[in-house]
Amino acid sequence: MRKINKIEPLMPALPTRKKVAAYARVSMESERLQHSLSAQVSYYSELIQSNPEWEYAGVYADDGITGTKTNREEFQRLLADCEAGKIDIILTKSISRFARNTVDLLETVRHLKELGIEVRFEKERINSLSGDGEVMLTLLASFAQEEIISLSNNVKWGTRKRMEQGIPNGHFRIYGYRWEGDQLVIVPEEAAIVRRIFQNFLDGKSRLETEREFAAEGITTRDGCRWVDSNIKVILTNITYTGNLLLQKEYIEDPLTKKRKKNRGELPQFYVEGTHEAIIDKETFDYVQAEMARRKELGAFANKSLNITCFTSKLKCSRCGCSYVRNQRANRTKHTSTYDDTIVVWGCGTQKKKGGRCSNKDIPERVLREACAAALDLEDFDEDIFLERVDTIQVLDGQVLEFHFYDGTVSQIEWVSTAKKDCWTEEHKDRQREWIKKYMANCTDGRFNEFTTRIRCEHCGSTFRRNTQPSKSADSGKMHYWRCPTSGDCVTTGIREDRLKELTASVMGLAEHDAEVFKAQIEYISAAAGMVLTFHFFDGREESIQYNTKRQGTAWTPERREKFKASMQGKYTEERRQAMSENMKRIRSEKHWSSKRK
Repeated sequence: MRKINKIEPLMPALPTRKKVAAYARVSMESERLQHSLSAQVSYYSELIQSNPEWEYAGVYADDGITGTKTNREEFQRLLADCEAGKIDIILTKSISRFARNTVDLLETVRHLKELGIEVRFEKERINSLSGDGEVMLTLLASFAQEEIISLSNNVKWGTRKRMEQGIPNGHFRIYGYRWEGDQLVIVPEEAAIVRRIFQNFLDGKSRLETEREFAAEGITTRDGCRWVDSNIKVILTNITYTGNLLLQKEYIEDPLTKKRKKNRGELPQFYVEGTHEAIIDKETFDYVQAEMARRKELGAFANKSLNITCFTSKLKCSRCGCSYVRNQRANRTKHTSTYDDTIVVWGCGTQKKKGGRCSNKDIPERVLREACAAALDLEDFDEDIFLERVDTIQVLDGQVLEFHFYDGTVSQIEWVSTAKKDCWTEEHKDRQREWIKKYMANCTDGRFNEFTTRIRCEHCGSTFRRNTQPSKSADSGKMHYWRCPTSGDCVTTGIREDRLKELTASVMGLAEHDAEVFKAQIEYISAAAGMVLTFHFFDGREESIQYNTKRQGTAWTPERREKFKASMQGKYTEERRQAMSENMKRIRSEKHWSSKRK
């Protein structure tokens, strides 16, 4: 029978199409540029879809965003799709559309090159995957960057020319006014708040007091936020409220970074008078500026809302340069007649900041006053003389104060902190010991038992402490001992807790140890040299007993003896006995020969 094979028709292999996307960008929002952006999108959409070898992957377009930065929304989405493998080729009009920063451009193109993605710049006719592509990109990108710098300089020149004519650079936001056309118009509700801020300052109130006052009354900014010190300072220093404008108070330092910088004389400023209605008269504004300068010179002394002393802003930390601040702490000995209710110390201000740390020690105010009196050669500290003579005090390492006087002289005084000594008086120590004793004796959480604080060493006066160590003879696998904490230098030894319980039971005439009866009858147990334990009863009786420190083995039962005897008989056979006998004879003969040789 004939064999017949069916030949299926072969489908022609179609070439794999490249996934192509385009990127378009305009940097300014206007009707003409909007038309330019839509034209770019339409052009690239039609171009990609008309090529049979390409697969349309979309057009990414950023509207009204500068090319000096890469943090553009559509540009970042394009890069994310490239990393996801959705794009093989990127089309763009020119280098300046893709990026105007040389460094950003080269980093992006190189990253895409590592992913195997090609970038084509139509105007410059550059392919990023070609051999000379990167060289041309570097040169042309530098030209694009210089172009943006030149354009920025031209814009700045035009802005300054308008400022010379008294025309501000755009409609800036300012609290208390709104723009109507090109004219600033007063907002009555906001203007009342501005006048109140100035009046509070004229009344001697600090910015902090005004902040608290507004917070208590629920007064917020235009955006509904709380008034804070920085907002209030901006109001007090803004000359616009006088009906005049000061132009070019800030400027952009670098057109690539777009970083704004306050103009402190680097560029000319333009003062334009009578441009709009005033909220604050010029005389009041000038007085407020002078008063702010005076308060700044005084520092913390100008803020009456702060609790200041003669040491405020005088103490400086040598480690971090911060001023020392005053702190009050509760005195644990306050119920005694000798000490105050609080302890005042001066500490580095760094510790007040979030996450701030400084290793310089706190100085008790009493010690500080004594050190200042010694530096000024005074018997008692005098605040007036201190303020008159001392400029600053540097807190150095090693508990040293360096005094800088107004006459230019410098002296150093060592100080010693007595805070711990002042706090831990003998009365306070006794009270703390009594509290610990009662707490440990009455604690019911299992951490302490009836012997805690009740066993005392007559040799060194210490209280015995409980120790735990492994033990094979104990059912729980561990044994408790009571030892003197200075056992290395003490004549006493450890006491096993189980034997201690047996002794206490026998002393109290009980069949077995009872913790509650023990605590009710015995005040404490004293351990003397030779381990003589003396039990002191609450009724005044004393009873001594010798504690045997030698280990006492467990008596063997008859069954254990028989078992051991049978085991030994099984091990010592006649062969083993004969071998041991011969070995002993050899050892004796060798010993006899060696003794003769000597």
